[in-house]
Amino acid sequence: MKLETVKVEVPENCNVILGTSHFIKTVEDIYEALVNTVPDIKFGVGFCEASGPCLVRAEGNDEELKTLATNNASRLGCGHSFIIFLKNAYPINVLDKIKQVPEVCTIHAATANPLQVIVAETEQGRGIIGIIDGFKTKGIETKNDVSARKEFLRKIGYKL
Repeated sequence: MKLETVKVEVPENCNVILGTSHFIKTVEDIYEALVNTVPDIKFGVGFCEASGPCLVRAEGNDEELKTLATNNASRLGCGHSFIIFLKNAYPINVLDKIKQVPEVCTIHAATANPLQVIVAETEQGRGIIGIIDGFKTKGIETKNDVSARKEFLRKIGYKL
């Protein structure tokens, strides 16, 4: 078995969701879940088939994000994995709907941080065995950090 770390570049003002599913219609069902949840969302979805022609399938309503998702899915090359790049929404706005898509099995990451995916490869294929989301913890928050966190949540409209 070979282990590899695949770096996912997350552009500024963009979020990424990485998961696994089990059926070719994943890209269409995720598309519907996203547009029905946040009307102004911009996104691209890349999905790696695990059987048949084993292609990267793609959908989205933003060509740049669709290309980004397709390129990253291709670099990952892990059967039945999907990657979504989104703008004009946060993962918190869409995760419940994505989890309700019948063929979605697992969400590995939902982040705007730099993302690394640990991939295992055998003679059969490739699979995601873990992720590195962001950076190593640097300490415990202080009272000032608590205030800054609360202020940030209010600034972006997630708390009153």
